[in-house]
Amino acid sequence: MLALSLLAFLAVGILAFLYPGASSAAIAILLLAALTMLVIAYKQAQEPELAFTLTFMHIQFHSPTGGWLARWKNIDEIGPATVSFQGWHQTMPWVGIKLKDYEEFLDSICPRIASKILIEQRGLLIIAYKRTDNPPYEIEDMLFDDTHYITHSGKTLKGLLAMLANRMKYNREFLGYDFFISEDLLDRPTEDFIGLTRRYLAAA
Repeated sequence: MLALSLLAFLAVGILAFLYPGASSAAIAILLLAALTMLVIAYKQAQEPELAFTLTFMHIQFHSPTGGWLARWKNIDEIGPATVSFQGWHQTMPWVGIKLKDYEEFLDSICPRIASKILIEQRGLLIIAYKRTDNPPYEIEDMLFDDTHYITHSGKTLKGLLAMLANRMKYNREFLGYDFFISEDLLDRPTEDFIGLTRRYLAAA
């Protein structure tokens, strides 16, 4: 994109040189378009990369605002997110991860990432809730449940981390997994990513 915008600038310059009688308004419009392309290309070049690291010990998500880490030995299951309705299972463009213990995972997360997960993944829980007959909770109670969460080791989580722990509990009840990875973050189709992570999980 950056190279294309620079090429557009060059083309406008050559055009103005070869055709000095060309309309100044037309040249100005072309210059403005090339400048717009350059600004967009610059912003894209400055956008931080999101990435996953898979090692023999863990899967880790990296972003400029933070990340999370889950060791394979703490992962119980990895699979496609699905929503059930009247006997049908609709696959969603998300990868679900079910943990054995929440505490280790939550210890690796900063509040900003907890907030990001809560916001970005709430749509999945809402969809599952709407397709559940006689749900045992109100949707607002699940989305904003900040009740203190007590881990297996007796540690008390508060604030955003408590809210995320409670959300993971509801996710498991309604969707079968604790948290999810959007297909938009992956460098390959969801099925391929699931297959890759399952191989790491089996090897661990």
